[in-house]
Amino acid sequence: MLEAKKTQYDKSGPRVAQALERRHFAAYYCSTVSRAAQKILELIDPAASVGFGGSVTLDELNIRNALQERGQKLIDRRDAPREAWGDVMRRALTADVFLMGSNAVTEDGQLFNIDGNGNRVAALCYGPKEVIVAVGMNKVVPDAAAAYARVRHIAAPMNAQRFGGRTPCTATGQCGDCVSDDCICASMVLTRFCKPAGKIKVVLIGEDLGF
Repeated sequence: MLEAKKTQYDKSGPRVAQALERRHFAAYYCSTVSRAAQKILELIDPAASVGFGGSVTLDELNIRNALQERGQKLIDRRDAPREAWGDVMRRALTADVFLMGSNAVTEDGQLFNIDGNGNRVAALCYGPKEVIVAVGMNKVVPDAAAAYARVRHIAAPMNAQRFGGRTPCTATGQCGDCVSDDCICASMVLTRFCKPAGKIKVVLIGEDLGF
């Protein structure tokens, strides 16, 4: 990473964390990937069940493997055959802790997420006792309008390449505002306030992670 970008992240990250705290999220700024992974593990009770939303950021942090090594009870669709994924995703909504990324975070402390199946945003809104959100600083944007633009024109087309499917953005790399059966932009949720206070814990990471 360019030194100037890293310096900018380390200066602005704590300010974004403060903005999240004002909205009753629990927020932590971690300058490095290793410190972020350590913080996430610290936040999870070893006795807790842990559900997952699909997240490239969590994969880059190697959180799943670390939890497996300490014997954590995981509820993850990747452990089941594809035809059972729906049932596993529903069970994950009753986990003690749900892990996910976020498609965008605004400078004033709001989360913006887009979802094809709705399992990630459902967990964020209600269900698990705690939600831990891991976010690279590359996803921080000025405001909600910028969050919407980032998600539709950057995150969603990139995720479409990961998932495949028959959508315009899979074919062209650009959002086509589609109504395809394979659309991954079915639900959009702006989380402007954490209720109850502290339920959602946001770990900001001073690196470029995820899409």
